[in-house]
Amino acid sequence: MKISSIQRQSLITLSSTIALTAIGFLSTIYFAHTLGPAPLGAYFLFLAYFGILNLVGDGGFGGAAVKRISEGKEPNEYFSAYVFIRIVLLTVSVSLLLFAEPYFKDLSSSGVFFWLLLTLIVSVFSGISGIGVYGAGKVGVSQISGFVDALVRSLFQIIAVFLGFGVAGLSGGFVGGIIAGGMMNFRYLDLRFVRFRLSHLKNLSGFSFWIFLTASGSLVFSYADTILIGFFMSNADVGIYRTAFQLTSVAAFVTLAFHTVLYPQISNWGARGHIAEIENSLARAWTYSLFLAIPTCIGGWIMGDKLLYYLYGASFVGGAPALFFLLLVQIVNVFMYLGTMSLTALNKPKDAFLITVIASIVNIILNLSLIPILGITGAAVATLIAMTLNALGVLFLLSRIISVKLEYESIKHILYAAGLMGIFLVCIHFLLPLTNVMVVVVVVILGAAIYSLVLFKLDREIHDELRDLSVNLGVPWPIWL
Repeated sequence: MKISSIQRQSLITLSSTIALTAIGFLSTIYFAHTLGPAPLGAYFLFLAYFGILNLVGDGGFGGAAVKRISEGKEPNEYFSAYVFIRIVLLTVSVSLLLFAEPYFKDLSSSGVFFWLLLTLIVSVFSGISGIGVYGAGKVGVSQISGFVDALVRSLFQIIAVFLGFGVAGLSGGFVGGIIAGGMMNFRYLDLRFVRFRLSHLKNLSGFSFWIFLTASGSLVFSYADTILIGFFMSNADVGIYRTAFQLTSVAAFVTLAFHTVLYPQISNWGARGHIAEIENSLARAWTYSLFLAIPTCIGGWIMGDKLLYYLYGASFVGGAPALFFLLLVQIVNVFMYLGTMSLTALNKPKDAFLITVIASIVNIILNLSLIPILGITGAAVATLIAMTLNALGVLFLLSRIISVKLEYESIKHILYAAGLMGIFLVCIHFLLPLTNVMVVVVVVILGAAIYSLVLFKLDREIHDELRDLSVNLGVPWPIWL
């Protein structure tokens, strides 16, 4: 293909992310209608606890290993040192879980404590092979393995739920997906186990400490609201909130793709002093991330209640107010997520941690204050405020290392096109009775077509770049565009 390696990897990653999200959407729709909010809420709590305990089991060494392996100096030694540390930390995390079992009443009552323990053990195999492949720059393989993980997981879960296994079926399917994804990565793992020195452990430890702390802050954004909603409210409220959050994930397709692709690239460029490549690539990544995030936000504000009703059921419409703020979260996340990634890749994990920990503390305080008053909407507001603070801090710290560039002209075109799309959706919303899911889907597709057409007419640079990429891939570009 006549495209650059970054374009190729970004395309593979984006395609994989879209496929993963589509699989997640379709399966969640089935689970919502079959199980209802409460069992889904129990499963989301299971995922939250796994995320926290898996962080303890990784200790930030995964990110440190990717960083050192991507630099190309003694990759086998760093990989072997990471495997050793991962096994040691697994023992610690499993011991903590067994010791704290009496405190996990919500997991024990729903029958998923065993699955949580098993998932932690299985995730070590998947994590080791995944870090080795990703650190070696095989981003495409890493994304394909993620697709295999999601596909197998969803198939297992759908069959298990159909057979009546409920939350245990959802958790068991999660384990099956991890195993399948890990086997895919292992097939393409070129790194080998070799003798490593104490210096390798020290090098990973010094870098991993700040990654661990930064990742801990990120987990606060990911799971603090979920766990506190479960504490103050019910599993059903958790299910409604997380389902609304999943609906907003459509806005994060491009952001996730660039985060995955650019981390090892920026790490390599930073080590070689190629600052211009970092600045230009990051500026383009922000533009293309907003290319999807902004119209998704505007469209979600107008059509969100209808989408929740027709996709998931009447029980989930209560998440519409929270959805309004969660859509804004995805726009802010573009700058926070890519900015934090860039700081870490540029050997500034301490800077990333300092701002993340401040925002995380604010997030917890706001969640504790707002959830008892506003319910799940309070959790969404807390996340938005804390993430905005984090994004502003990250951009400030990043500007002290590189020149932070924004493509203002392209962003202005995106806002203009998204605004016209919003006017169209508002008119349709009031003039036509949106009485079934097919009508809603058709309206959403029409809105997306209007947005794309207007933007391509306004911004010839984006138009030409996407056209050339399409042609080089052998995909015909529509003449009317």
